[in-house]
Amino acid sequence: MSDQALAGEALLALFQRAGYGMIEPPVLQPAELFLDLSGEEMRRRMFVTLDANGAELCLRPEYTIPVCRTHLARRGPGVGADSAVGGMGAARYCYRGPVFRLRAGETGEFQQAGVESIGGTDIAATDAEILALALDGLKALQIPAARVTLGDVGLLEAVIDALAIPAAARGRLMRAIVAGEARSVLDAPEEVDREVAHAGLLAALEGQDPRAARAFVEDVLAIAGITSVGGRSAGDIAERFLARAAQGAGGIPDEARAVLRRYLAVAGDPDAAASALRALAEEARLAIGPALDLFEERAGFLAARGVDLSALQFRADFARTLDYYTGFIFDIAATADPAARPLVGGGRYDRLARHLDPQADLPAIGCSFWLDRIAACLAAAPDKAPGDDS
Repeated sequence: MSDQALAGEALLALFQRAGYGMIEPPVLQPAELFLDLSGEEMRRRMFVTLDANGAELCLRPEYTIPVCRTHLARRGPGVGADSAVGGMGAARYCYRGPVFRLRAGETGEFQQAGVESIGGTDIAATDAEILALALDGLKALQIPAARVTLGDVGLLEAVIDALAIPAAARGRLMRAIVAGEARSVLDAPEEVDREVAHAGLLAALEGQDPRAARAFVEDVLAIAGITSVGGRSAGDIAERFLARAAQGAGGIPDEARAVLRRYLAVAGDPDAAASALRALAEEARLAIGPALDLFEERAGFLAARGVDLSALQFRADFARTLDYYTGFIFDIAATADPAARPLVGGGRYDRLARHLDPQADLPAIGCSFWLDRIAACLAAAPDKAPGDDS
């Protein structure tokens, strides 16, 4: 049996002992869901086909959305957090199988194993459970967790909310943070930032008659030969442009820029980071108390599970490209090299169920192990067998 298969078996055994039940969602998934939640950039990485009715399908590029879809289908429409498993708490799933998406320098078909906890309402405790399980998984495989990076999308959103960043600038800032280019937004003078936010098609639409503006956008798309994007018609796309234009453009005030620079510079173990964040909130008069309380409560649950907090590195500027992450996120690598690809990645996605079913309100978190990368680590240390703790 290959190292990938052995590692997958060892991880599944660990997950099932921890109370996670096996699930295998369909390989074919609606492409529109992934485009809506991950953006059109994801289209270049997915393997897309059409069904008999012309609807776009894709080979599943990851497991989180398919698992959540399967969970909602099993529970029926409008399922709430209290009924995740017949009212008895969170539904816990584990999986192992192929996913399909293009990756630079790696194969487009690869194996993942992981867990998803859907419906658990004790947010801090469940966050800690998933990270501890990820660390236990690597320990079972005798692979060092040399770099454990933590982030918190919920805390970042709380800071942005407290600073009352305009909607257009907020989206631009979040995209820049995800791309590691926050300075390109924060270091631009406020008047230049306003010009950038006000430039292009949105500026042309602002204040125009809605019918004429819609016709203008549809004409632009027709000239470009675009009839639909991710299942959305030219008319749907025009409506989204008009909604953005109606919000108006706006830059980030200089005071808010200074606070954001300080926030994004916070880094360290959870205890040190919490102290720095509390100090910043007090000095800048940021109303982010609940988000900070959750941050510290999570650290307490991690410590109670025996996780060495000093071995964890929180980075306020750590974010992900997938739009469905809403809170705690993490990744784990086998070396401290910042450029090393993670072996495990996970995070909280409390808005995903509501996106799939507007009547559903299910907090959720999960993590995935890249089995091909794990196999490469094992091959570099052949004396360590998966699941052998001796």
